Amino acid sequence: MRIVSRKAIREATAKHSEWGASLNAWYKITKNADWKNFADVRNSWKNSDVVGRFVVFDISHNRCRLIATIKYKWRMVYIRRILSHAEYDEKEWQKS
Repeated sequence: MRIVSRKAIREATAKHSEWGASLNAWYKITKNADWKNFADVRNSWKNSDVVGRFVVFDISHNRCRLIATIKYKWRMVYIRRILSHAEYDEKEWQKS
């Protein structure tokens, strides 16, 4: 899959260094994936859910959430937000 944008991962890792290894693992798995649908996503990353039009990945033992839009036809993953569990629970991200 093609991922837009790696910059979001770098910024989240700079702010929360403890997420770095897990976010980089997610990046590597996703980059090498060929997801055709959400079932394929779930096979690669079990801690993922569809929430509205987004796919939410639980990262770093549920300490952070990576929120993405996936365009399966084009093999594109757009990172929308990377949030702490507490920030995610505020649900402000759903308004954008």
